[in-house]
Amino acid sequence: MKKFSWLLGLALLGAPVAQAQKVKTKVKGSATLPGQSTRWPAAKANAWYQARPWMTGANFTPSTAINQLEMWQASTFDAPTIDKELGWAEGIGFNTMRVFLHSLAYKEDPAGFKKRVNDYLAIADKHHIGTIFVFFDDCWNKDPKAGTQPTPKTGIHNSGWAQDPGDPASRDSATFVQLRPYVTDVLTSFAHDKRIVLWDLYNEPGNNGKGNASLPLLRNVFTWAEAVRPDQPLSSGLWNWDLKELNTFQALHSDVITYHNYDEAPAHQRVIDLLETHGRPLICTEYMARPRNSRFVNILPLLKKSHVAAINWGLVDGKTNTKYAWDTPLADGSEPTEWFHEVFRKDGTPYHQDETDLIKKLTTK
Repeated sequence: MKKFSWLLGLALLGAPVAQAQKVKTKVKGSATLPGQSTRWPAAKANAWYQARPWMTGANFTPSTAINQLEMWQASTFDAPTIDKELGWAEGIGFNTMRVFLHSLAYKEDPAGFKKRVNDYLAIADKHHIGTIFVFFDDCWNKDPKAGTQPTPKTGIHNSGWAQDPGDPASRDSATFVQLRPYVTDVLTSFAHDKRIVLWDLYNEPGNNGKGNASLPLLRNVFTWAEAVRPDQPLSSGLWNWDLKELNTFQALHSDVITYHNYDEAPAHQRVIDLLETHGRPLICTEYMARPRNSRFVNILPLLKKSHVAAINWGLVDGKTNTKYAWDTPLADGSEPTEWFHEVFRKDGTPYHQDETDLIKKLTTK
């Protein structure tokens, strides 16, 4: 969710790519020794991808939720708003949403949480939208708490977004191993659900200065997920090329390669060229930051030409305040000169009509 440099990555992923050629995997259903990866073979991953339409969409939080907890807790789960806003997404041809879960919402009410996940999936499916679900996250506020969530801080990007499981919980193996029942239950409950496109196991591991301290949890969540081995592929998106050890693990254990990039077109193209050497499908699960010249007009056609799935950050301007830039708060809450993220205003009108016209043209052509 925050800015990063891809420059070091152009050198760093050479070793993982070479190692990837040596990795031996087992097809689902075959005998697997303890600790042995059940990663999909590249042929299976590519066949899965080729059978799907080109995936386009957004990272979705309803405009009435400041974070994942406000989205998923029973008292604030807002089905009418979800329905309305996914309808706007459907109207411009989006067919995939990336949606963050939260372990505290599950812990408070496991059965109710799973019912709400199912309710969300029913709404999305009604709008012909598939879902990428995200489990853990190292971004923004490190001390998540269930219950009433904070009100947005004026003019500050993602002022209330909550890490999962938080810090120091994400570094403490005695704490984070307690999350295994959550991951196992959710994956098992929805393992064969065709409305789910992919499981994104850990968003931006190592963010907020955690670095390799997030590697144990990353390893564990892949182990827990592989023990279930749902029908859908598993992944964790590459995002910061300084984190070589994390990058290597993510690249060599993901069934399909997911990544984040908020750079302009030439730099983004170099990343695609690099990641294509893995021989697996590419899904860009975060892009589009207008002031950084990562825009629909220059990036979406590039991704379509390269047959890379395109999931931008943000759909509707709301309580997350992500129309404001990461590091440029506006204390008076005034309108930014140019929106950072988001496609629609709260009333459903496009931020820029030419953008939604382009999206619709590329997604329906």
